[in-house]
Amino acid sequence: MRALIIFIKNPEKGKVKTRLAATVGDERALEVYKELLVHTRRVAADVEVDCLLFYSNYVVPDDDWDAGRFKKFVQVGTDLGVRMQGAFELAFDRYGYEHVAIIGSDCAELTSDTITTAFNKLESSDVVLGPSTDGGYYLLGMSRLFPDVFENKHWSTSSVLEDTLVDIKNAGLTYSLLAKLTDIDTEADLVNSTLNFED
Repeated sequence: MRALIIFIKNPEKGKVKTRLAATVGDERALEVYKELLVHTRRVAADVEVDCLLFYSNYVVPDDDWDAGRFKKFVQVGTDLGVRMQGAFELAFDRYGYEHVAIIGSDCAELTSDTITTAFNKLESSDVVLGPSTDGGYYLLGMSRLFPDVFENKHWSTSSVLEDTLVDIKNAGLTYSLLAKLTDIDTEADLVNSTLNFED
């Protein structure tokens, strides 16, 4: 049994893509984030797994995320690591999934095939990571809950991937890496994006 956790922010002006908004403005940043949500939704829906969608603040029952395809929840906890661990615990413990992966909604280069590859790698690895060019990761998958990867991390910094790999190696776990992709966090990322964002 496979589950894909998707973390999104409720799309509200001034509260999404703040680093991007610093140079392009809140309105443009919101438009870009909505496009990223469309891309993420399309990519996730095409993967043959159960999808668990976690909103940042509140569930929207009748939005573009089909409730028949995406089970909807709210992220719990002030720290990203706490929120992610809670989502993985729900998937493993409450629903009994055997392989669980999480993605955000910032990666325009992410494809359905990449996610499928991640789940296939979990058949022979304890952990799978999709490195991002900023030093973090766009995907984390596990074949069982490993809480250390969520603890003592400086989230949204260039050390996240490296620190996570140290935890994995110290625990003697096996891991696989996916192709390195770029999240859209800045105007430069936007200019170089593979998505056709309209001006």
